[in-house]
Amino acid sequence: MKRLMSITVITILFGVFFFGHVALAGNPPSDYFVDETKLPFDPSPGAKAYWGIHKNAGYRVEVPENWNGDLVLYCHGYRGTGAELTVSDPSIRDFLITNGYAWAASSYSTNKYDVAAGVKDTHALGKFFNGLVGKPNRVYVIGHSMGGHVTAKIIEQYPKAYDGALPMCGVMGDTELYDYFLSYQLVAQAIAGIDAQFPSPADPEWNAIVDEMRETFGSDPAGFPYSLSPAGEKLRTVTMYLSGGERPLFDHAFSYGFYANYVLGINLGDGTRDIAAGNMMENIDTIYQLDGNSELTPEEEELNAMVLRVESDPQGKHPNGLANIPPVAGDPTIPVLSLHTIGDMYVPLLMQQIYAKRVIDNGKADLVVFRVVRDVGHCGFTTEEQEIAFWDLVMWVENGVKPSGDDLLTPSVVADPGFGCTFTTSQRGYDSYPCQ
Repeated sequence: MKRLMSITVITILFGVFFFGHVALAGNPPSDYFVDETKLPFDPSPGAKAYWGIHKNAGYRVEVPENWNGDLVLYCHGYRGTGAELTVSDPSIRDFLITNGYAWAASSYSTNKYDVAAGVKDTHALGKFFNGLVGKPNRVYVIGHSMGGHVTAKIIEQYPKAYDGALPMCGVMGDTELYDYFLSYQLVAQAIAGIDAQFPSPADPEWNAIVDEMRETFGSDPAGFPYSLSPAGEKLRTVTMYLSGGERPLFDHAFSYGFYANYVLGINLGDGTRDIAAGNMMENIDTIYQLDGNSELTPEEEELNAMVLRVESDPQGKHPNGLANIPPVAGDPTIPVLSLHTIGDMYVPLLMQQIYAKRVIDNGKADLVVFRVVRDVGHCGFTTEEQEIAFWDLVMWVENGVKPSGDDLLTPSVVADPGFGCTFTTSQRGYDSYPCQ
């Protein structure tokens, strides 16, 4: 067991040393900034807290007195486009400290959908931890949403640096998330009878288009998405197959899960999302379906003919490295347990299915386990469901026994009314299926 050195409280010229913390002077030399007054946090009983700025990113570190020698790096999700950089504690913080794990979390040095910054800054924080506390025996990486994308990419970018990974509600399909956003909006405009255009027009013209679609898809008195017109029901069906196929709770997810409505209104602009060098979105080869049969009906053929087709720019996507929206190859060298909710409409189940296919294509199915939870929210896991997933990952890494998971690629399995019951520990109020 490693013994942590205490730090004396003294004042120096360029900063102040707090108990277990070094406050560094200055903010990142860019439009982004870290408010250092928001970095301090109270350590858990029997633990030490560290915070500060490293390589233009804010960080927090917590180490229990009974440190078991292992470190968990936490990767946060999308922060929007604001200038302030903030740090999030891991959702399973209490579990980690109680069980002897140290954790560290970075704000990253930028916001936006900058996965490259997340990868580099999280990796840099892990190396910084070696000097701040000590070199860990094992390093795990966990993350939510965009942080799941960071998690999946960092273990491929630095394959020898980590021992296990837990992406949760992760964007495992990289740029195909934006293809999904594009497809959802363009098929919606086709069904609504709107002459679609891309790039998307600027506000307020775009807002007027969205309002028109919502009026078309809704029915009195509640309106879209809570009460659907025939056109709205058609959009719901197309979206089900577009986002991962027939599955339990989808109707509730579409009408009451918030994100179906939210994604409809996102202004995609020119497809660069302020991070890519060109448009990275496309739907050239996307087939829009109204049933699970791959053979298109006349109605489906008509719908596909109506949808505007968009092709990505050559400079919009890069097959390797960290440029633009970094690709996830699905080629891990360490155990990965990927957790997702069944009805997520923001980062849909499709993302996991894409990753699963890539993993299989690379012959790495023995290194990846997928689990789904019966919830309609984005990252709508209970703390217990996340703790169980992390602990099963640890047991896999330490003992070499692969844990059980869910089959995401067999349509009949995904469509089964009980799909997702195995790893759902708390039944949601809107879910009437008797899992237990």
